[in-house]
Amino acid sequence: MSAIILDGSMVHYEALGRGRPIIFLHGWVGSWRYWINAMQIASTSFRAYALDLFGFGDSQHDPLRYSLDRQADLVKRFLEEMGIGKVALVGHNLGALVGFTYLKQWPQSVDRMMTINWPFDYSSINARMRTGDIPDLADWLAGRSPEATSALSDASKVDPQAVTASMAGFQANPNLFSEIRNLGIPCLFVYGPNDAGVAMPSQERTDSLPSHMHQINLEGTGHFPMIDNSNQFNRLLTDFLALDSGASPRELQLKEEWKRRVR
Repeated sequence: MSAIILDGSMVHYEALGRGRPIIFLHGWVGSWRYWINAMQIASTSFRAYALDLFGFGDSQHDPLRYSLDRQADLVKRFLEEMGIGKVALVGHNLGALVGFTYLKQWPQSVDRMMTINWPFDYSSINARMRTGDIPDLADWLAGRSPEATSALSDASKVDPQAVTASMAGFQANPNLFSEIRNLGIPCLFVYGPNDAGVAMPSQERTDSLPSHMHQINLEGTGHFPMIDNSNQFNRLLTDFLALDSGASPRELQLKEEWKRRVR
Protein backbone atom coordinates (compact mmCIF):
# COMPACT_ATOMS: atom_id res chain seq x y z
CA MET A 1 0.00 0.00 0.00
CA SER A 2 1.27 3.49 -0.89
CA ALA A 3 0.31 6.56 1.12
CA ILE A 4 1.18 10.22 1.37
CA ILE A 5 0.55 12.71 4.19
CA LEU A 6 -1.23 15.85 2.99
CA ASP A 7 -1.73 18.60 5.57
CA GLY A 8 -1.54 16.05 8.35
CA SER A 9 -3.99 13.57 6.80
CA MET A 10 -3.14 10.24 5.19
CA VAL A 11 -4.15 9.69 1.59
CA HIS A 12 -3.89 6.18 0.16
CA TYR A 13 -3.04 5.72 -3.52
CA GLU A 14 -1.72 3.13 -5.92
CA ALA A 15 0.32 3.71 -9.07
CA LEU A 16 1.32 1.69 -12.14
CA GLY A 17 3.31 2.28 -15.29
CA ARG A 18 5.34 5.11 -16.79
CA GLY A 19 4.50 8.00 -19.03
CA ARG A 20 2.05 10.88 -18.97
CA PRO A 21 -0.02 10.98 -15.76
CA ILE A 22 -3.64 9.91 -15.44
CA ILE A 23 -5.63 10.10 -12.20
CA PHE A 24 -8.56 7.74 -11.48
CA LEU A 25 -11.16 9.01 -8.99
CA HIS A 26 -13.69 6.52 -7.62
CA GLY A 27 -17.39 7.03 -6.95
CA TRP A 28 -19.70 6.87 -3.94
CA VAL A 29 -19.58 3.08 -3.66
CA GLY A 30 -16.15 1.49 -3.28
CA SER A 31 -12.60 2.78 -3.52
CA TRP A 32 -9.58 2.91 -5.82
CA ARG A 33 -9.83 -0.88 -6.11
CA TYR A 34 -12.35 -1.11 -8.93
CA TRP A 35 -9.95 0.76 -11.21
CA ILE A 36 -7.31 -2.00 -11.08
CA ASN A 37 -8.11 -3.44 -14.50
CA ALA A 38 -8.32 -0.02 -16.16
CA MET A 39 -5.06 1.01 -14.49
CA GLN A 40 -3.30 -2.06 -15.84
CA ILE A 41 -4.42 -1.26 -19.38
CA ALA A 42 -3.58 2.46 -19.09
CA SER A 43 -0.18 1.74 -17.53
CA THR A 44 1.20 0.43 -20.81
CA SER A 45 1.44 4.06 -21.99
CA PHE A 46 0.71 6.17 -18.90
CA ARG A 47 1.65 6.57 -15.28
CA ALA A 48 -1.71 5.62 -13.75
CA TYR A 49 -2.67 6.74 -10.24
CA ALA A 50 -5.81 5.84 -8.30
CA LEU A 51 -6.63 7.65 -5.07
CA ASP A 52 -8.91 6.95 -2.15
CA LEU A 53 -10.76 10.18 -1.45
CA PHE A 54 -11.20 11.29 2.14
CA GLY A 55 -13.65 8.98 3.91
CA PHE A 56 -13.13 6.10 1.47
CA GLY A 57 -10.88 3.06 1.41
CA ASP A 58 -7.71 3.56 3.43
CA SER A 59 -7.56 7.36 3.31
CA GLN A 60 -8.26 9.53 6.34
CA HIS A 61 -11.80 9.52 7.70
CA ASP A 62 -12.44 13.13 8.74
CA PRO A 63 -15.86 14.77 8.26
CA LEU A 64 -14.18 18.18 8.03
CA ARG A 65 -12.62 17.09 4.73
CA TYR A 66 -15.67 15.60 3.00
CA SER A 67 -16.86 18.64 1.04
CA LEU A 68 -16.31 18.67 -2.72
CA ASP A 69 -13.91 21.60 -2.35
CA ARG A 70 -11.79 19.73 0.21
CA GLN A 71 -11.76 16.58 -1.93
CA ALA A 72 -10.69 18.67 -4.94
CA ASP A 73 -7.97 20.21 -2.81
CA LEU A 74 -6.80 16.66 -2.01
CA VAL A 75 -6.26 16.15 -5.75
CA LYS A 76 -4.39 19.46 -6.07
CA ARG A 77 -2.15 18.76 -3.09
CA PHE A 78 -1.47 15.22 -4.29
CA LEU A 79 -0.36 16.45 -7.71
CA GLU A 80 1.88 19.07 -6.13
CA GLU A 81 3.50 16.66 -3.70
CA MET A 82 4.08 14.06 -6.41
CA GLY A 83 5.47 16.62 -8.84
CA ILE A 84 2.78 15.88 -11.43
CA GLY A 85 2.07 18.48 -14.09
CA LYS A 86 -0.78 18.50 -16.59
CA VAL A 87 -2.95 15.47 -16.06
CA ALA A 88 -5.83 13.45 -17.51
CA LEU A 89 -8.68 12.83 -15.07
CA VAL A 90 -11.07 9.87 -15.04
CA GLY A 91 -13.90 10.16 -12.53
CA HIS A 92 -16.88 7.98 -11.67
CA ASN A 93 -19.94 9.92 -10.35
CA LEU A 94 -18.49 11.33 -7.09
CA GLY A 95 -15.06 11.23 -8.72
CA ALA A 96 -16.44 13.23 -11.64
CA LEU A 97 -17.92 15.81 -9.26
CA VAL A 98 -14.56 16.11 -7.52
CA GLY A 99 -12.79 16.27 -10.88
CA PHE A 100 -15.04 19.04 -12.16
CA THR A 101 -14.66 20.95 -8.88
CA TYR A 102 -10.90 20.68 -9.37
CA LEU A 103 -11.18 21.63 -13.05
CA LYS A 104 -13.21 24.74 -12.21
CA GLN A 105 -10.39 26.04 -10.01
CA TRP A 106 -7.29 24.84 -11.90
CA PRO A 107 -8.27 24.32 -15.58
CA GLN A 108 -4.72 24.94 -16.79
CA SER A 109 -3.56 21.70 -15.13
CA VAL A 110 -6.09 19.37 -16.84
CA ASP A 111 -5.40 18.02 -20.31
CA ARG A 112 -8.67 16.06 -20.69
CA MET A 113 -11.35 14.45 -18.58
CA MET A 114 -13.50 11.35 -18.83
CA THR A 115 -16.53 10.97 -16.59
CA ILE A 116 -18.54 7.81 -15.98
CA ASN A 117 -22.22 8.00 -14.98
CA TRP A 118 -21.89 11.53 -13.69
CA PRO A 119 -25.14 13.23 -12.61
CA PHE A 120 -25.76 16.40 -14.58
CA ASP A 121 -28.01 17.57 -11.76
CA TYR A 122 -28.98 16.46 -8.28
CA SER A 123 -32.42 15.23 -9.37
CA SER A 124 -30.80 12.61 -11.63
CA ILE A 125 -29.45 10.77 -8.55
CA ASN A 126 -31.82 8.05 -7.35
CA ALA A 127 -33.08 8.77 -3.82
CA ARG A 128 -31.76 5.38 -2.72
CA MET A 129 -28.23 6.57 -3.56
CA ARG A 130 -28.50 9.37 -1.00
CA THR A 131 -28.95 7.09 2.01
CA GLY A 132 -25.27 6.34 2.56
CA ASP A 133 -26.09 2.64 3.14
CA ILE A 134 -23.07 1.45 1.16
CA PRO A 135 -23.37 -2.36 1.56
CA ASP A 136 -26.96 -2.13 0.37
CA LEU A 137 -25.97 0.10 -2.54
CA ALA A 138 -23.12 -2.18 -3.59
CA ASP A 139 -25.46 -5.17 -3.89
CA TRP A 140 -28.15 -3.11 -5.62
CA LEU A 141 -25.87 -1.48 -8.18
CA ALA A 142 -23.38 -4.24 -8.93
CA GLY A 143 -24.86 -7.53 -7.77
CA ARG A 144 -22.87 -10.36 -6.27
CA SER A 145 -20.77 -11.58 -9.19
CA PRO A 146 -17.21 -12.63 -8.26
CA GLU A 147 -15.84 -9.69 -10.26
CA ALA A 148 -18.03 -7.15 -8.48
CA THR A 149 -17.43 -8.68 -5.06
CA SER A 150 -13.68 -8.39 -5.51
CA ALA A 151 -13.74 -4.92 -7.06
CA LEU A 152 -16.01 -3.52 -4.35
CA SER A 153 -14.42 -5.28 -1.40
CA ASP A 154 -13.60 -1.91 0.20
CA ALA A 155 -17.24 -0.77 0.21
CA SER A 156 -17.50 -1.55 3.93
CA LYS A 157 -14.78 1.04 4.62
CA VAL A 158 -16.82 3.96 3.27
CA ASP A 159 -17.85 6.57 5.82
CA PRO A 160 -21.55 7.29 5.10
CA GLN A 161 -20.93 10.91 6.09
CA ALA A 162 -18.55 11.24 3.13
CA VAL A 163 -21.39 10.25 0.83
CA THR A 164 -24.04 12.52 2.34
CA ALA A 165 -21.68 15.52 2.60
CA SER A 166 -20.76 15.36 -1.08
CA MET A 167 -24.40 14.89 -2.06
CA ALA A 168 -25.33 17.97 -0.03
CA GLY A 169 -22.51 19.95 -1.64
CA PHE A 170 -23.68 19.01 -5.11
CA GLN A 171 -27.27 19.94 -4.29
CA ALA A 172 -26.09 23.32 -3.01
CA ASN A 173 -24.14 24.05 -6.21
CA PRO A 174 -26.43 23.26 -9.16
CA ASN A 175 -24.31 25.39 -11.51
CA LEU A 176 -21.17 23.24 -11.44
CA PHE A 177 -21.50 22.08 -15.05
CA SER A 178 -22.26 25.56 -16.37
CA GLU A 179 -19.10 26.78 -14.65
CA ILE A 180 -16.84 24.33 -16.52
CA ARG A 181 -18.61 23.73 -19.84
CA ASN A 182 -16.96 26.65 -21.65
CA LEU A 183 -13.42 26.18 -20.37
CA GLY A 184 -12.50 24.29 -23.55
CA ILE A 185 -11.13 21.20 -21.78
CA PRO A 186 -12.00 18.05 -23.81
CA CYS A 187 -14.53 15.98 -21.84
CA LEU A 188 -16.02 12.59 -22.65
CA PHE A 189 -19.20 11.58 -20.81
CA VAL A 190 -19.67 7.82 -20.57
CA TYR A 191 -22.90 6.22 -19.38
CA GLY A 192 -24.14 2.74 -18.61
CA PRO A 193 -27.79 2.87 -19.74
CA ASN A 194 -28.75 0.22 -17.16
CA ASP A 195 -27.54 2.31 -14.20
CA ALA A 196 -30.26 2.35 -11.54
CA GLY A 197 -28.42 4.92 -9.44
CA VAL A 198 -27.82 7.80 -11.85
CA ALA A 199 -30.13 8.69 -14.74
CA MET A 200 -28.65 9.53 -18.12
CA PRO A 201 -29.14 13.12 -19.34
CA SER A 202 -31.97 13.95 -21.69
CA GLN A 203 -31.40 13.96 -25.44
CA GLU A 204 -31.87 17.73 -25.40
CA ARG A 205 -29.06 18.15 -22.90
CA THR A 206 -26.81 15.81 -24.85
CA ASP A 207 -27.47 17.70 -28.07
CA SER A 208 -26.53 20.98 -26.41
CA LEU A 209 -23.02 19.89 -25.43
CA PRO A 210 -20.30 22.18 -26.84
CA SER A 211 -17.94 20.88 -29.52
CA HIS A 212 -15.19 19.87 -27.06
CA MET A 213 -17.57 17.58 -25.16
CA HIS A 214 -19.20 14.33 -26.22
CA GLN A 215 -21.28 11.47 -24.81
CA ILE A 216 -20.98 7.74 -25.46
CA ASN A 217 -23.30 5.11 -23.98
CA LEU A 218 -21.89 1.63 -23.38
CA GLU A 219 -24.91 -0.55 -23.90
CA GLY A 220 -25.41 -3.51 -21.61
CA THR A 221 -23.61 -1.81 -18.73
CA GLY A 222 -24.95 -0.23 -15.55
CA HIS A 223 -23.47 1.74 -12.66
CA PHE A 224 -20.01 0.19 -13.05
CA PRO A 225 -19.15 -0.05 -16.78
CA MET A 226 -15.52 -0.72 -15.83
CA ILE A 227 -16.74 -3.91 -14.09
CA ASP A 228 -19.75 -4.85 -16.23
CA ASN A 229 -17.76 -4.91 -19.47
CA SER A 230 -14.12 -4.16 -18.76
CA ASN A 231 -12.96 -4.93 -22.31
CA GLN A 232 -15.40 -2.47 -23.84
CA PHE A 233 -14.67 0.19 -21.25
CA ASN A 234 -10.89 -0.18 -21.52
CA ARG A 235 -11.00 0.04 -25.32
CA LEU A 236 -12.89 3.32 -25.09
CA LEU A 237 -10.54 4.62 -22.39
CA THR A 238 -7.47 3.73 -24.46
CA ASP A 239 -8.82 5.41 -27.59
CA PHE A 240 -9.79 8.55 -25.68
CA LEU A 241 -6.35 8.83 -24.09
CA ALA A 242 -4.71 8.33 -27.49
CA LEU A 243 -6.32 11.48 -28.93
CA ASP A 244 -3.97 14.40 -29.47
CA SER A 245 -3.94 16.95 -26.67
CA GLY A 246 -6.79 19.40 -27.16
CA ALA A 247 -8.64 17.19 -29.64
CA SER A 248 -12.38 16.84 -29.19
CA PRO A 249 -13.65 13.40 -28.15
CA ARG A 250 -16.02 13.72 -31.12
CA GLU A 251 -13.03 12.67 -33.20
CA LEU A 252 -13.25 9.17 -31.75
CA GLN A 253 -14.02 6.73 -34.52
CA LEU A 254 -17.27 4.81 -34.12
CA LYS A 255 -16.59 1.23 -33.11
CA GLU A 256 -19.09 -1.56 -33.57
CA GLU A 257 -19.22 -2.19 -29.82
CA TRP A 258 -19.89 1.46 -28.98
CA LYS A 259 -23.29 3.10 -29.01
CA ARG A 260 -23.34 6.86 -28.91
CA ARG A 261 -25.93 9.56 -29.19
CA VAL A 262 -25.54 11.81 -32.21
CA ARG A 263 -27.30 14.94 -33.29
